[in-house]
Amino acid sequence: MHSYVVEYLNENEFKKIERSLKKYNMLAYKKLIFDYVPSLRDGNFLGVATSKNSKEGIVKYELKLPTDRMFSKVHGDIVLHYTVYLDKNIVLLVTITPEDILDEGHRSELGTYKGVMISNTNADKDMF
Repeated sequence: MHSYVVEYLNENEFKKIERSLKKYNMLAYKKLIFDYVPSLRDGNFLGVATSKNSKEGIVKYELKLPTDRMFSKVHGDIVLHYTVYLDKNIVLLVTITPEDILDEGHRSELGTYKGVMISNTNADKDMF
């Protein structure tokens, strides 16, 4: 089994989203940090392969992170997007979606309603 190096497409942006995830969805954050990233490092690629380039040895994946039903209904599923470069033994963490609400949560304190974060710009839409 190969050992892979974990890198970031844009480390600053990824870390911002990751901190927001830690603040607003601890379960998804813990699974990402303690289960999924070490698994990727060991070469166990989780989630769904969304595209493969066999010639270049590049595979793109989407991994759904655990979240509660309310969050999923309001903002959508939390998904880690990453790319594996098989020839170079690199796992490139691209982003975590939904980026908009997670990025907004990083920039300003968001209120919550029934445990789900409420966007400052779309508060009416997010209340259910």
